[in-house]
Amino acid sequence: MNQYALITGGASGLGKDLSILFAQRGVSLFLVSSNIKNLEAAKSEIEKEYQVDVHILAIDLTNPSNFHLVKEYSDSNNLDIRYLVNCAGFGDQCEFKDMDIEKQIKMVELNDNCPMYLMNAYINDFLKKEGTCYILNVASVASFFPGPHMCTYHASKAFLLNISEAIRRELKGTNVSVSTICPGPFESGFVSKAHNDYVFETSKVLTSREVAEISMKLMDSKKTFKVIGFKNKMNIFLSRFFSRDFVTNGAAKSLKKNG
Repeated sequence: MNQYALITGGASGLGKDLSILFAQRGVSLFLVSSNIKNLEAAKSEIEKEYQVDVHILAIDLTNPSNFHLVKEYSDSNNLDIRYLVNCAGFGDQCEFKDMDIEKQIKMVELNDNCPMYLMNAYINDFLKKEGTCYILNVASVASFFPGPHMCTYHASKAFLLNISEAIRRELKGTNVSVSTICPGPFESGFVSKAHNDYVFETSKVLTSREVAEISMKLMDSKKTFKVIGFKNKMNIFLSRFFSRDFVTNGAAKSLKKNG
């Protein structure tokens, strides 16, 4: 039976690059996204190039009533899911007083509640399998800092990192490995959708392919998490020695000109 990687947001950007890397290893794919055109294009491209089985499911994961459809699909199609990659997510740069609160709630559903639901849905199946099963969660350097002008996004990634570390500890000694990747800004569709182009003007960024390759290495190593980039690591380390107000002010200035 083929082994499958379930990848949310797997039809574009980082998710697609991760999909290709799994396919290169001979791992079949179950890709979930809201964009059916991207899904169909990814399925056609990957099946043709790598001769692996690709299942796709087009649903809106900002709507929690759709979460159960993912597990129902993999069960009804007898997919042997061995890898769960929670990659789908989005951000939004906006002052809190001006934000579209419904959009922020959808962000939390996609960035936090969907990964939490899927981890819970698949962990018990993973524990029954022989061999290692892997969970890879895509968080962010934002996990470590409050984010004025992007407060919901930063808070959502902090949640994802914390719950991932906690679940990993609960699963210690089992066959399930939970790892969390924490990249800084990288080239993808995220930036334009989040309206935070200023970050690109002030940062040296990686490609999504580079981030995908680092993410796979982290997953293979079974380590807890990895922050990508020396500068990001130093900022996180140095933040321990300053007041929370100082750190928050620094984060604001990094996210918005004259922030």
